[in-house]
Amino acid sequence: MTQCCINPSILSADFVNLEAELQRISNADAVHVDVMDNHFVPNLTIGLPVVQRIQAVSPVPLDAHLMIADADRWAPGFADAGLASVTFHAEASIAPIKLARELRSRGSKAGMALRPATPVEPYLDMLPELDMLLIMTVEPGFGGQAFLDITLPKIRRARAAVEGSGLEVAIQVDGGITEDTIARAAEAGANVFVAGSAVYGADNPAAAIDLLRDKGTRTLRGATE
Repeated sequence: MTQCCINPSILSADFVNLEAELQRISNADAVHVDVMDNHFVPNLTIGLPVVQRIQAVSPVPLDAHLMIADADRWAPGFADAGLASVTFHAEASIAPIKLARELRSRGSKAGMALRPATPVEPYLDMLPELDMLLIMTVEPGFGGQAFLDITLPKIRRARAAVEGSGLEVAIQVDGGITEDTIARAAEAGANVFVAGSAVYGADNPAAAIDLLRDKGTRTLRGATE
């Protein structure tokens, strides 16, 4: 069975107390760090210097999601910072294969993200270059949005392509992941789930992570039986 991973997004955390907020999710598989530049998406969050400090104090690995323009130029620096995984948007890269190889050569796993309306088919030949494919289940840029069920067929097509290739490529979903929607995403083939408000909006974020992981795992187990 494909492993179910829960990567809480600190976009919903208290940015004034990030170190304490990271400790609250120490049972997560990774922390999802949303980097937005107010160009690729209409929001501005944090840059490399802050991510470097998060990397230094985080109890779990960092999974960076770069919602930034000119990813070919900026993404390698995040790999150099020692992050476990760096994901760039296909729409923001001129040479995605070259960039994915660059990230891997610098020690990070390479992820590529697709907006909800971006088709997956043109990128399936790239699967050998990737460790993770991120299917956005909301429009990137803001937290707290509702899950877009229209993305489920794309997740299914991506999972079928990964299974057909025999490769170990994770399929991550980001946006609107809750106790209610995680089963639909997992049934479609996702196995890495980014959850922001569902975790940090809970009274006990660690318990919320365990609940999401349990529901995702049970769905994935059922899909493979």
